[in-house]
Amino acid sequence: MYTRLWIVAAVCIFLINPRSVMSQSQPVFPDYGNPIRLDLAKKIVLKAQAEAKKNGWKMVISVVDSGGNLILLERMDGAQFGSIDISQGKAKCANNFRRPTKAMEDSVAAGGMGLRILGLPGVYPLEGGELILIDGKITGAIGVSGGTSVQDGQVARNGLEALKE
Repeated sequence: MYTRLWIVAAVCIFLINPRSVMSQSQPVFPDYGNPIRLDLAKKIVLKAQAEAKKNGWKMVISVVDSGGNLILLERMDGAQFGSIDISQGKAKCANNFRRPTKAMEDSVAAGGMGLRILGLPGVYPLEGGELILIDGKITGAIGVSGGTSVQDGQVARNGLEALKE
């Protein structure tokens, strides 16, 4: 009985608004490339730390490779211990879902259907996780924690500036 009711409800929703169902397409995300080299990860972390120091922020900065494996973690003096796991989580989330964690934060903030991502394992819907792209391919990701989400994102993006040097 309930199964038939659900089927009828689904058909009615489709008939009322078929365009919303049909127009949903899979977003295009970058492909994975070779894992980031340790020397490049160190440059990215140093650049990120410089931004944090300039602003007086005590951060934890993590870099994962394209497989989501931790290859570098730096905890600045005085940074809170809780940020160790969070920075790793942000880096892995950005890498594994192939998008900055700010996109997840925005989805949750919008509410509605965006709240579904909270049920996915490994999601950190907080700004501060950014992809490391080389030649348009994901080689890893950086995750930063220790400040506000906006500060974490600022430090992470500043770290990526090392790719331009």
